[in-house]
Amino acid sequence: MKKISLALLTAGLMLANGSALAQQVAGTAMPAAVDRAKILVAPGVFGNFSTYKVRPDFYRMSAAERKGAAAEVIAVVDKHKEKVIVDAYLTRGFEAQSDYFLRVHSYDMAATQAFLVDFRATRFGMYSDVTEQLVGMTKALNYITKDKSPSLTAGLTGASYSGEAPRYAFMIPVKKNADWWNLSDEQRLKEMETHTLPTLVNLVNVKRKLYHSTGLDDTDFITYFETADLGAFNSLMLALAKVPENKYHVRWGSPTVMGTIQTFENVVKALSMGN
Repeated sequence: MKKISLALLTAGLMLANGSALAQQVAGTAMPAAVDRAKILVAPGVFGNFSTYKVRPDFYRMSAAERKGAAAEVIAVVDKHKEKVIVDAYLTRGFEAQSDYFLRVHSYDMAATQAFLVDFRATRFGMYSDVTEQLVGMTKALNYITKDKSPSLTAGLTGASYSGEAPRYAFMIPVKKNADWWNLSDEQRLKEMETHTLPTLVNLVNVKRKLYHSTGLDDTDFITYFETADLGAFNSLMLALAKVPENKYHVRWGSPTVMGTIQTFENVVKALSMGN
């Protein structure tokens, strides 16, 4: 009986230890992905925008090789999902200089860099030439706030997006001249109020997000938009083109990048089908 009991006890310990080990391995093998809802609204988040042109040589590979190349990319995205989120957009047919662009968010730029290094090491990444690279970070609002501009803040809140699910995305870099940075805070607030007021009517159909780039890149801001209504976006851009604040711009666009919002997997598959 003692031998049987000892054997049963040993087996039980092995099962218990095995179960704990399995749980530990499972926890290690399946890291929690970055919370998308939180990272897209939090300040202090880094955004990396990069556009790519696929080399013609990629299409000289066999269909099986291109399919394998697409699988490598998806594996890299999954590998880094606990530290970055990656959004992909198909620009082929819209842009002469690019076929797709990526928007990568992270709380640590080193995590973004690690993802991009791994991505460029895939076959698809190696056959993609970077045509534009921009870095920025999200910050709390500087000008149109409840304290500084209560009426416009209320207008912005009331103009929150209510259109159909966005199908298109735009990335537009902006750089200001020295005159802008030498204005007082009060003068810049007045300019931004004049900038914001005529845009309110279009914001129900256009989502927008701002990234600050001064010191991080050779531009000052990256403006990002999503919409299902290209007419509303065109009206928004016209309203912005007419504001006096434009006299402080030394860059607005160049490039203006337009793409369709898709999963990274669908973008890679679409560009791997053929030329």
